Amino acid sequence: MKPAVVALVALAAAALTGLRPVAAAPAQSGLTIFAAASLTEVVDTLAHRYAEAHAIPVKTSLAASSILARQIEAGARADVFISADREWMDYLADRGLVDAPTRSDLLGNRLVLVAPATAAIRPDPDLPALLRRTALLATGDPDFVPVGRYARAALESLGVWPGLRERLVRAENVRAALAFVARGEAGLGIVYATDARIEPRVKVVATFPPGTHPAIVYPVAIVHGARPQAGAFVQYLRSAEARALFEAAGFTVLPP
Repeated sequence: MKPAVVALVALAAAALTGLRPVAAAPAQSGLTIFAAASLTEVVDTLAHRYAEAHAIPVKTSLAASSILARQIEAGARADVFISADREWMDYLADRGLVDAPTRSDLLGNRLVLVAPATAAIRPDPDLPALLRRTALLATGDPDFVPVGRYARAALESLGVWPGLRERLVRAENVRAALAFVARGEAGLGIVYATDARIEPRVKVVATFPPGTHPAIVYPVAIVHGARPQAGAFVQYLRSAEARALFEAAGFTVLPP
């Protein structure tokens, strides 16, 4: 088995045990929300508020979309899936594991280049030159992780992928890539704009032009066989309360 596959399997096993109870209510069936790691804070907050308002226990599992999709394929119990790209939602849809009529594009994001906050790196309009100067560049594994896929597309578009692919730190998810830069273990990192906002130890040195990579889209869908409350939770994600939280975190809320 290839090392990358071994690592993915190990990560899936570890993440499968990472469900976090948000709230509990006696004698009621609850919900399990699988969501991309970049949504951690906002989804945890929304789950907590929903659980309190409806007296329904809600659990969240936050990890790379690739890990979560593979878990669902393997039979993990999930009611709602929010992916950081369309590809992993397509992966489940092709296997009949999400209910197609409930699928919609929920959020948008931006791709940014970050450096340690203390680094003597200043924003540079010549993005390819800035990228070529780094010794190590952290982002999600472009073979599996959505942010890595967006990053690879951007690097290919800018003509710097061949020179950087061997200097790439392939993280298991976007938050892991962010941590590499925050700790100074990588000189630069490619993450989402929303992730850069929550980490004071990094600074944004460039934003990738939208035309250099596919649009960053977070689709949501109800998982096949989900509990009845799943539909109401997905509707809640479209509420004014949820919209305010998403926008405050830096996401773009897409129309249904």
